[in-house]
Amino acid sequence: MSLRRDLLEQDQHLRLGTELLHDPKRNKGTAFPEAERDALRLRGLLPPHVFSLQDQVDRALANIRRSPDPLQRYVATAAVQDRNETLYFRLLLDHLRELMPIVYTPTVGEACQKFGHIFRRPRGLFVSAEDRGRVEQVLRNWPNRDVRVIVVTDGERILGLGDLGAHGMGIPVGKLNLYTACAGVDPRVCLPITLDVGTNNSALLGDRFYVGLRQPRLVGQDYDDLIEEFVTAVQRVFPQTLLQWEDFGNRNAFRLLSRYRDRVPSFNDDIQGTAAVALAGVLSALRITGERLEDQRFLFLGAGEAGTGIADLIVAELVARGVAVEQARQQCWFVDSRGLVVADRDDLAAHKLPYAHRHAPTATLLDAVQALRPSALIGVSGQPQTFTREVVTALAEQHARPMIFALSNPTSKAECTAQQAYEWSGGRAIFASGSPFEPVELDGRTFVPGQGNNCYVFPGIGLGVVASQARCIGDELFTIAARTLADETSQQDLDSGCLYPPLEQIRRVSLRIAVAVAERVWENGATAAPRPDDVVAHVRSQVYEPDYESYV
Repeated sequence: MSLRRDLLEQDQHLRLGTELLHDPKRNKGTAFPEAERDALRLRGLLPPHVFSLQDQVDRALANIRRSPDPLQRYVATAAVQDRNETLYFRLLLDHLRELMPIVYTPTVGEACQKFGHIFRRPRGLFVSAEDRGRVEQVLRNWPNRDVRVIVVTDGERILGLGDLGAHGMGIPVGKLNLYTACAGVDPRVCLPITLDVGTNNSALLGDRFYVGLRQPRLVGQDYDDLIEEFVTAVQRVFPQTLLQWEDFGNRNAFRLLSRYRDRVPSFNDDIQGTAAVALAGVLSALRITGERLEDQRFLFLGAGEAGTGIADLIVAELVARGVAVEQARQQCWFVDSRGLVVADRDDLAAHKLPYAHRHAPTATLLDAVQALRPSALIGVSGQPQTFTREVVTALAEQHARPMIFALSNPTSKAECTAQQAYEWSGGRAIFASGSPFEPVELDGRTFVPGQGNNCYVFPGIGLGVVASQARCIGDELFTIAARTLADETSQQDLDSGCLYPPLEQIRRVSLRIAVAVAERVWENGATAAPRPDDVVAHVRSQVYEPDYESYV
């Protein structure tokens, strides 16, 4: 017994040091200075040389770059986060252009597909169908009560990859990392959650390394009851949190947003965030063409949550400019898997009905382009290479500067590539995509395709909501975010064909969006928090900086 007591005392004596080294939120690794090594019982547990944070960033980046495989780079980058969050976010912030395609689209799609095979360490919370009746207890297992942002998915529609079940956790994790990197939302107040309601993906159900429930998806009342219990538990356990719905299937995305948006401050990034970044791209494109929004006609390939969300926000912007709502809707047309969405069809979901106009049916996208002569073609279909040479050529024959937005993610799902859009339009297309494409050299000119990434919008909106403690998130905030983002795009960016500011400026852009959002929240009285004298200073004070000087 005396030996056991001695061992326990030794364990307690060393615990402070070893716990620090295994706690990614507090660990500095080899950057712990001499005085802290003594005070925190780290002497001898680390090699003697004290490295700077910059030294650590350079070393981590060199290790990540050693692998040519994007998925292995994803794993290596996640390993840094598992060890040292300050180092991870410093690395990500300083090298965002290089690392964003690794930590988010397009690589995160492959990471989700192979999630069970590359699984190392849990991150966030998994709330499963087996937790019905005790969801609140599961949420209380999270160690931090001051949660301000939750990103939640049920994994049914991960990017353009479909039902990945519990393996969709890579999306909430990645989104919240972008909240921190792009806008400075403190990672300690962020919580990724996956609602594991089963999966209908037979390949996953037969995969021995699948991490989720091996059962078909919950549907109907059972599904709704779990969602209701989850939202109620969130209100009780994390009463000040923003809830972001992410990658839910069409059958649930619209109705969940409608059901809960007035109960908790919440939004659906696939519907509203995508809409804001797309509207910002359109507004930037019109600065290139010198035309008015009121004179455009938009044709969407894909009539799901992203497409109708974009159309709804375009309509809202047109209405704000004095256009009647029915006339504004007439400027937006859709092609789905069965052809042009028209009023005579009897197979339309509710979210398509506002855009089902009277017109002769057309079977193909090319037929619709030739019949409608749209000035903008927006792809949100998840179907690769559907903007064919014939489609792009027809569009370019109709308009001097056609807008072509191939927004489906990941890159493998893009409706066309930047190279194709520029070549087939004779260098006249104004192009944006959901995943990144490299600059294109054509006829002695360099075209810089803009990435219409939601990271330009949702982190800034989140920061503004957190700073203002907004009680609800109205559609107006997304219009404000779109206008602000478009205003931040410089003439130099537009001259190169890029519709968005450089990623290196995203923190400045996010701060501008956050301030604009917070200002409107206070103007609308949508918060009980008192308005500060200096809103800019107040929002800036909420921004997390990844450095050891602010280490607590």
